[in-house]
Amino acid sequence: MATETQNASLSRAKANKEDEFYTQRDDVEQELKHYRKHFKNKVVYLNCDDPRVSAFFHYFSYNFEKLGLKKLIATCFKNQERDLFSTHENERAIFLEYEGDKDGDRIPGDDEIEVNYLEGDGDFRSPEAIELLSKADIVVTNPPFSLFREYVAQLVEHDKQFIILGNQNAITYKEIFPLLQQDKMWLGATHGDMSFRVPAHYTPRETRFWIDGKGQKWRSFGNMCWFTNLDFSKRHEDLILYKKYNPNDYPKYDNYDAIDVTSIADIPVDYDGLMGVTPGFLAKRNPSQFKIVGIAKTWWGMATKTYPTQIQITKAGKRSEVSKLNDAPAIRINTPPVGKTYYTVGDETFIATYVRILIRRVNSED
Repeated sequence: MATETQNASLSRAKANKEDEFYTQRDDVEQELKHYRKHFKNKVVYLNCDDPRVSAFFHYFSYNFEKLGLKKLIATCFKNQERDLFSTHENERAIFLEYEGDKDGDRIPGDDEIEVNYLEGDGDFRSPEAIELLSKADIVVTNPPFSLFREYVAQLVEHDKQFIILGNQNAITYKEIFPLLQQDKMWLGATHGDMSFRVPAHYTPRETRFWIDGKGQKWRSFGNMCWFTNLDFSKRHEDLILYKKYNPNDYPKYDNYDAIDVTSIADIPVDYDGLMGVTPGFLAKRNPSQFKIVGIAKTWWGMATKTYPTQIQITKAGKRSEVSKLNDAPAIRINTPPVGKTYYTVGDETFIATYVRILIRRVNSED
């Protein structure tokens, strides 16, 4: 059986609504330490996880006084049990409120956490959850992968500050990328490989899946990242670059007025035109150093040409008619590559890169 790719795994999770990926405490702490100055006298809302076992609730409740929080609110989707992986079969959901330590032991005891019942199921889209959202200053959570677009749209509609965990693939979504391009949202301080506890009924995978000694199922992804609209100091560190521009090292796209840069470390220090870089660049971008101009996707509208139907020749030699070059940066080549997929249009030969973010140096001309 062929190894399942990470993208296929995510697509399958979406199709099966396998959206419960429980974040580890270390990952939460590693990211949230960069935003401490923002939490003073603020109401923080956690609206996508069980507050009594959530790493997010643990972080904010145990650091309530240190952060200077005003209030912590958390909603739970139809789950009144302490079981992390409830099947949400209860008829009523709850929300918790915590306003700090009352007995001086600096531990959020059960008698200090107010438990309230909701009339509905606690879904973040429900009227009750939206009412709680309206009272919050900052939203922090790991929202469902399959509802990421809708979740972000709600935050933007209600003009909320947020720190949320997502998959790097979301960068290329038509609903998400414009927010990044307009600096209404950016990537957080940490990114990369993360492991998540998942419920027992989740489908086993060939890769990035295991069961620990206690029988707990785990999944991991190598391209997780945080999305936020809160500033942090690391975001303003310059990328240290050293490579000089040489046209032989940076082929130009045939359908975009930009050069291809395959590695972030290879961004040339002396090139002022448009450059196509991998989405991972956004995790290292300093907004004072590079401007996001666009994305090499058809819907963004920056392509300089449209191709007729192309013939795709796979590395196995299979031929088929496709339209791939109209939704990817295309590079014209003289000789068909060995062991790689390529495309022909008439007597011209092309390769297609993966999606590219189009950037320009801030001090260059638009």
